[in-house]
Amino acid sequence: MSNVPDGLYYTKEHEWLRLEGNTVTIGITDHAQDMLTDIVYIELPEAGDTMDDMGEFAVVESVKSASPIFAPLAGTISEVNMDLEDAPELMNTSPYEDGWIVKMTLDDPSAVEGLMDAAAYKAEIGE
Repeated sequence: MSNVPDGLYYTKEHEWLRLEGNTVTIGITDHAQDMLTDIVYIELPEAGDTMDDMGEFAVVESVKSASPIFAPLAGTISEVNMDLEDAPELMNTSPYEDGWIVKMTLDDPSAVEGLMDAAAYKAEIGE
């Protein structure tokens, strides 16, 4: 059973978002990290990069595969979790806390309302 915290937004691509004002913190879900298995590398974006809806902003590599990570909403990356360069496994061990990937200032913060809540995401992944 995956950990799916309430109070976050989720995407079909298995990202989670925590909204604080007009900024979102984005990471991959517990379900995603479990499916990827051991994460060994992440290609990170740079602060200041602008993203369109569903623009690819990172690539996560595991012992199993490489998977692109998409910005679910349009905005500008304001902060990058540089701890992941030396410890990409934080996405496995702490996906919702220490393993976040980026913080992004959204062009339209109300757009998060089109994403899934925890109950909808649990249904999406069959839990």
